[in-house]
Amino acid sequence: MYKTIVTPLLQKHGYTFVLCLLFCLATTATALAQNGKSNMHYTVSMDDPASQTFQVQLHYKKAKADSVDFKMPAWTPGYYQLLNYADNVDNFSASGKDGKTLKWKKVNANTWRVYKNRKSEIALRYDVKAPTPFVAKNYLDTTRAYISPAGMFMHVAGILNQPVTVTIAPYKNWKDVATGLDIVPGKPYQFFASDFDQLYDSPILVSNLERLPEFTVNGLPHQFIGYQLGDFDRQQFMADIKKIVESASSLIGDIPYRHYTFIAIGPGRGGIEHLNSTTISFEGSEYNNPQGRKRLLSFIAHEYYHHYNAKRIRPIELGPFDYDKENRTNMLWVAEGATSYYENLVLRQAGLITPEDVLDALRKHMMAYENKSGRLFQSATQASYNTWSDGPFGSTTDEFNKTISVYDKGPVLNMLLDFKIRHESGNQKSLDDVMRYLYQEYYQKKGRGYTEAEYWEASEKMAGTPLTELKEYTATTKPINYPKYFAYAGLAIDTTATEQPGAYLGITTRMQDDTLVVADIDWKSPAWNAGLRKSDKLLKINGSKADAETYKKLMNMAKPGDLVNLQVAGKGPELELKATIGKQKLKNFETKPLANPTALQQQILKSWLRE
Repeated sequence: MYKTIVTPLLQKHGYTFVLCLLFCLATTATALAQNGKSNMHYTVSMDDPASQTFQVQLHYKKAKADSVDFKMPAWTPGYYQLLNYADNVDNFSASGKDGKTLKWKKVNANTWRVYKNRKSEIALRYDVKAPTPFVAKNYLDTTRAYISPAGMFMHVAGILNQPVTVTIAPYKNWKDVATGLDIVPGKPYQFFASDFDQLYDSPILVSNLERLPEFTVNGLPHQFIGYQLGDFDRQQFMADIKKIVESASSLIGDIPYRHYTFIAIGPGRGGIEHLNSTTISFEGSEYNNPQGRKRLLSFIAHEYYHHYNAKRIRPIELGPFDYDKENRTNMLWVAEGATSYYENLVLRQAGLITPEDVLDALRKHMMAYENKSGRLFQSATQASYNTWSDGPFGSTTDEFNKTISVYDKGPVLNMLLDFKIRHESGNQKSLDDVMRYLYQEYYQKKGRGYTEAEYWEASEKMAGTPLTELKEYTATTKPINYPKYFAYAGLAIDTTATEQPGAYLGITTRMQDDTLVVADIDWKSPAWNAGLRKSDKLLKINGSKADAETYKKLMNMAKPGDLVNLQVAGKGPELELKATIGKQKLKNFETKPLANPTALQQQILKSWLRE
């Protein structure tokens, strides 16, 4: 990759030379693709959308070895889970320039080895099954096609840094293609990428799409393109999106792309950030009510800010990638957590939410983290590292909650760090300065990500003091002293646990066929103390057959101190358990300004809330 080439040159010749070299290399790669000189060209067809299967062809020139290994990635950047895309590949075949069949074999789960003849060209054909409508997976039906490139395009093993062109052959009734890739001049359905990292970071949506009015920020075009966007005020929506882009880019002081595309893929789940685009599940009707509007804009601000934080300001483990296995890092509490923190500050700076909205969003993160037992068992760095196995919101397979989510504790930690830096620097520095420093020093100058040690060096540089306690908060389960840090910003916070209304047993249930099953259980809750466990089957409640309605009536009528008789089938013989109904205590983290703040506290709160 170009970044690995220029890093040693940086130390010898400096930043200006590196930028020139990067520009020349990128321009050369683009020119090759524009002139049709790429040695790898893909064509993706979708002739029968109802089959939910894409047809893929690759024409590969100048293959040198006697055999070539073609690899399908096991995951996609931005979604930290193994997706095993190769499982969806079918009907693989290979031929030479003369059209004759070439021998091949599948040598492991995601690698196809093709044995070529004396000619240097190889043509591959294979199908990709696409049955799941999800932002990280390929999807095809009679209404639209969505391509998650890591699950569609194979690369030659060990060779990611070569230009590649892609031709999209839309289904006959469709006319539009949306992607962050550049179009090959004169060929509206052909696109190019300077290397496979760029290709894998550029999803593609195909259908009859709607393009909302384009806007520019710093002279750079921004588009919003999508499928069945729904009924909402498009003009106001695009004005809001423009404010988000202006706000986020002003925090960093630079826009690193030539164009940006928001791609709305239709109803579904999630969004994934990319270098010059984002794909989001989208239902425009959500924009029509105040709370829905805030949620939608927060979601978009999160994904947009990611093109800085996680894509360019990134832990060093997150690029260049190994697409065969997990790319683990301790720093997702920054890459994801800081983005969740900044989504609210970006919206506040843009004038799209109130100061109360910012505080309420952070309060909800604290509640989600502090009111679960996982806080006692897993640190933020462990949650970051184990995201690949636990999932983005923590594990659901443990007997009780033993994990946390970096999307909850991460924003809280970044808030505390921001308050600390502002306090120690007399409000002359903030977490904004850390983000700008990391962007300039590691992305722009050194062309790489930061290490964990370098992140803390940058933070301590801005604070002007060691950050020992905050490091402990990230790497341990040490309880957080919220009043201390909130006071830095002139805020008082209530950390007491208060009794919640209603009866409390400590389980959630679901019907599985005709049986009521314990879906989840709180550690040391009345149900836990009685011996009930996750996945146990509830057969009877107080002598009556257990079902969803019976359990609902119980909890509506029960009072603290009531005894409940449960007949349970677990892993062993049936049991008779007795549970005592209790009261749940939760921390609500209500926050308000200090009664007599100092001048510095007032200044910090005002600047933090962008007032």
